[in-house]
Amino acid sequence: MSKVSDELKLLVLAGLILLSGLGTVCLAQEKLDIIALAIAAGLSIGWIVVHYVMLRLGRGGDHLLLPVAAALTAIGLVFVFRLKPELFLSQAIWATIGMIALLAASIAGRRIEAWADYKYIWGTVGIILLLATEIFGVDIGGNKNWLIIGPIHLQPSEFAKLFIVLFLAAYLSERRELLAYATKRLGPLVVPHQRVMAPLLAIWGLAMIILALERDFGAAILYFGTALLMTYLASGRYSYLIWGGGMFLAGSLMVYKFYPHVRVRIDIWLNPWSDPNGMAFQIVQSLFALGSGGVMGSGLAYGFPSLIPEVHTDFIFSAIGEELGLLGSGAVMLLYIILVYRAFRVAMVAKSAFDILLAGGLAILLALQVLVIVGGVTKFMPLTGIALPLISYGGSSMVATFILIGMLFAISEAGAGDA
Repeated sequence: MSKVSDELKLLVLAGLILLSGLGTVCLAQEKLDIIALAIAAGLSIGWIVVHYVMLRLGRGGDHLLLPVAAALTAIGLVFVFRLKPELFLSQAIWATIGMIALLAASIAGRRIEAWADYKYIWGTVGIILLLATEIFGVDIGGNKNWLIIGPIHLQPSEFAKLFIVLFLAAYLSERRELLAYATKRLGPLVVPHQRVMAPLLAIWGLAMIILALERDFGAAILYFGTALLMTYLASGRYSYLIWGGGMFLAGSLMVYKFYPHVRVRIDIWLNPWSDPNGMAFQIVQSLFALGSGGVMGSGLAYGFPSLIPEVHTDFIFSAIGEELGLLGSGAVMLLYIILVYRAFRVAMVAKSAFDILLAGGLAILLALQVLVIVGGVTKFMPLTGIALPLISYGGSSMVATFILIGMLFAISEAGAGDA
């Protein structure tokens, strides 16, 4: 009962973060937005309703997943309202859909072990989603990874990655012993037998080719890194990491040579001051914003994040760093660390090999996504155009992340209620 009480208190805290954040922005701008505050109150109540629905359904999964997701969503909504108030309603609608998706995923995952029987279906669905983007997609911001259906912009790759992880978890759990022992040596390194790797490479390789054609290399990095680390989890072989690292280096050199927009991103990463008012304008302004925020920040709604183009999407972490400072951005990172830690903990207490690899794969996917986008806006690595989960503006990323969390919740319930 104490865990139930703690979860409820944390959800109330997330609601207070949302309401107080919106109220602070309204006060700073001297413009009271009753509609936004009403929407925020409705969302806060909605999180508590989902909590009680899960209790009524006997859901006994990890008690921190929902509150942490709600807190991150609250922070994201506050900053979307601060940066682009006209998009707040849209983001709030996507957050509501995401909570429904989380509930649906947790219910559908009551017998999540049975999902392993449909591994090739999951892989095929993932490829179809990526192909749909290649055939019907449009180019936005140098990446052909968008589908436009009326007023709705969707990124199928956000959902495709979940299906690919499902396939990888099912396939690797069946062949984990073969990956570990059915090997041969190639020089000092160990490689798996080709019969073991053929289906894995077929699905994974086709996904990489499609992503290359769409020029969505941010997603390609996520797919590659997740597939490689999941293979290591299944086999325990360090040689696979070395082979994968070599493949990544070779692929990166090819991408750098044949794709001008990737070459530009790497060049401005290496030396953004060569063109601070041109191609490197975003990253330079991001660094200025983070630097000017200092430890305490300029204060919510008292910074100048609008100087960064598209700050509500790729660079929203820079806005957080400027207005909330090191303490605020550090708190956001701490929430992500807690979420990833709980995901790995779910994997540690899971009962079956499939559940272990699925939870581990979802944890890796989430961690890589945060690492890549935060690393990009802080100049730790090149920019990739990936959304910051639950915080950046964008419906596809929001809903896909909530589905991911719902799957983790289902696995945690199947494995141990006190994950």
